[in-house]
Amino acid sequence: MIHRAPAGCLRVLCVTLVLLSGSLAVAGPARAADPAARTAAEAEPRTGPVTNLPLPRFVSMKAAEGNVRRGPSLTHRIDWVFKHRNMPLEITGEYGHWRRVRDRDGAGGWMHYSLLSGARTVIIEEDLAPVLSQPNEDAQVRARAELGVIARLEGCENAWCRVRVGRTRGWMQEAQLWGVTHTPPPVALPEGEAEAYSGLAMTR
Repeated sequence: MIHRAPAGCLRVLCVTLVLLSGSLAVAGPARAADPAARTAAEAEPRTGPVTNLPLPRFVSMKAAEGNVRRGPSLTHRIDWVFKHRNMPLEITGEYGHWRRVRDRDGAGGWMHYSLLSGARTVIIEEDLAPVLSQPNEDAQVRARAELGVIARLEGCENAWCRVRVGRTRGWMQEAQLWGVTHTPPPVALPEGEAEAYSGLAMTR
């Protein structure tokens, strides 16, 4: 759930933040090569100036609630309030103790790094997506996960990712998940971490 904070108060909005960016059109043959050069530059790996980690990259929200500000300081206005522990977020920028993030729908801004975790999670992008026993479409279906459910990401292999939804572990196709691009996920997490995820439809 995301809360929007216009002016002096916070209120809930069921809308997606649309990020507006200005563009400068420059005429003339001397600029003809710019689009290709820009594409090549964007394709090059980038690292954050603070952490030296890849940008963009995925993290998850450690806190149950986190303010998302217009700029990287406490003096900047709160534009959003993210209210879902473990939700995956994409980091696109760094400044001091602040990280510029966005969620699956594009809503975002600057969050303090203490609200974030390196533990990897994903959001299920397909309703009743099968959680399989092996990375194979013909494998046994252990469970079906509903659209929008958050799962722990344990690792990826080719186009398949091993996930944990509640107490169920299994494999899902990468195309069914949001939060698995850019950087390789970590190795399997230790047993015993109790996460409470809803929306799991068990198969019999």
